[in-house]
Parts: sequence; structure tokens; C-alpha cells
Amino acid sequence: MSGRRRVGPAPRLRPTTPARPVHAGSLAGWERLAFAVVFALMLAFVTVVTISSARDRELRSAAPAAAPAGGPSSAGGDRLVPAAGRIGDAQAIGGNRASRASRAHWDHRLATVLAPVLRDYPGRLAVGVIDRSTGAVAVYGGRRRFDAASIVKPEILAALLLRRKSRAGLSNTDEGLATRMIEASNDGAANRLWDLVGRAGGLAAADRALGLRYTTPGPGEDWALTRTTVGDQLTLLSDLTTAKSPLSSGERAYELGLMRNVQARQRWGVSAAASPGSVYAIKNGWLADGPARQWVINSIGALDHDGQRLLMAVLSRGQPTEAAGIAAADAAAVAVAACMTSGPGPARRR
Repeated sequence: MSGRRRVGPAPRLRPTTPARPVHAGSLAGWERLAFAVVFALMLAFVTVVTISSARDRELRSAAPAAAPAGGPSSAGGDRLVPAAGRIGDAQAIGGNRASRASRAHWDHRLATVLAPVLRDYPGRLAVGVIDRSTGAVAVYGGRRRFDAASIVKPEILAALLLRRKSRAGLSNTDEGLATRMIEASNDGAANRLWDLVGRAGGLAAADRALGLRYTTPGPGEDWALTRTTVGDQLTLLSDLTTAKSPLSSGERAYELGLMRNVQARQRWGVSAAASPGSVYAIKNGWLADGPARQWVINSIGALDHDGQRLLMAVLSRGQPTEAAGIAAADAAAVAVAACMTSGPGPARRR
């Protein structure tokens, strides 16, 4: 014996190995569920972002290019596209709370000053006015529709100008017909221009470009039976007097020049409100309506009154005689002008 003490077999050493990751091998059930939920949420987020980006690019590529500063060009291009944001669209004017309150104020004032006219004259009446000096708008009977009679003639001329692309595109024949149609209210000239613009279909296309949303062209040859509202007539007057128009400055000046030169016997209606000695642009319409021969009497125009620049439309039907309808239109125009230029209201710009 060597004297050594036996203590048993030597211990077997385990090989040293790196520690296993926490998630090595199979996962617990709750861990797999949590991982699946997180992955699904991430996938959904990426999908939404991708779709939104593609949609945004699609909308930007489909949007029309902004119009160049200074309004539409008078030469070339298709100008028969819908107009938007026209001040004369009385039915659409609303906007923010302040503008709605202002509109309600002026509508109430207009109804008040028209009360004596409505009481003293027969027939049904609708009136609209824009004060271009202040931006104030007032309308009475804005949803009523009337036969246009000859106040559709400036609309026909505007349609012709849009079709010819520019004032320079008018032939000598076109200009001769336009002069007779506006200055003398000649129906024969209107018939020929009605055909040239494409009758109801052509006028409807022009109306969309001009922003006349509530006007329906007359059927067949009956341009006089075009149905319209005071709001649309204010829109047309805005198209003729402001730069925000599909008509060029030269085209607007041309048409207004004809309306300033109407025959003396047709200077009634809204012209009754014009300041003495001032220059105004006007077009009137009259039509014996139905077997009872009640009269449609209409008047539209741009005028100055007491330093204010007014666009005004007076439409009526059910008048017992032509003379009675003209007297009602005169009285309504004077009342409207007084409404916009006297008494309390928003400050006027001179």
C-alpha cells in the first residue's frame, strides 16, 4: 500500500459550452402568439403607408394644373370647362360664419325695401345684387326660375366668344349679328347665333364654363324659353365685369360695349337705379306668356349708383301688361340701389 487514501473515482468534467440563448429551441405558446401579433401589426402599418402613398401620387397626377396668373388666355385651348368660386353664384355663396351672417343681413334688408314694391305691383318677382365696391351680396327669391326672354342674348354672345376662342375669331358676319342681337334685341340675329353656338347643347356647355349652375337652355329653336335664376344672372354679370372669368378682358369689353349701346327705348329696368349721367351696361327681356298673355319682364345690368358699382338682376313673371312689368322692374331697381347704398351696413370702400 502506498498510504494514499482512496476517495472514489475522479469526477467526470463537463465540456464548457456557451450559454444557450433564452429563446433557443421551441417557444412557449404565449411567446409565439405575441410574436405573431407584433408581426401582423407591423405588416399592416407598412401596407397602409404604401397604399396611402400610391393614392396620394395618383391624386396629384390626376389634378388639373393651376391656371396661370392673370386668368385664362384668350387664345387657344379649350375654355369650355366648369368655372368655380364665382362671386355671382348667389345660391352657393355661404362660406364661413361671418360671410353667412353678412349675407343674411343684406338679404333681410333687401326683403324689407322690396316690401312696398311687392305690395303695389302684381306678378312674382326675384331680385339679386352684388355691390362690387364692398363685396356685399343680397338676393330675394333666389330659388325661383324664370323664362329668360331676351336676357339670354348676352349669354348666347358669351357662348359664341368661347366657341370662337377669342374676339379676333369673330367674323364680320358674327359681329354684325351680335350688334343687332344686343343693341336692337333683334330676334332674327339671335336665331342665327343660337344655331351657330349649337343651340341648347352648345349653350349648356358654355354655361358650365361660365358657372351658370341653375340655367336650363330652351328647347329646339326656343332660346327665349331658357330658364334661369337671379343668382345665375349675377354670375353672368360677374363673368362680364371681373377678371375671374373664362372670357378675356378684350371679350368682356366687347360685350359690355354692346350692352352700353342698347337702343334708347330699351333703357328701363335696372338702368332706373343708375346715377344721372353715368354709363351703364344693360340688357332687358320681355315675353307675352301663355294664353292669358301675362308678361315676363326681366332686366340685368352693371351700373353706378351713389359711387357704388352694382351688378343687378330683376326677374318677374305674371305681369298683367308689359307697361306694368316695366314699372315694377324700375321700382325694384331703385329700391335695391337704396338698400345697398344707404343706412347702416358694412363700411363702403370708395
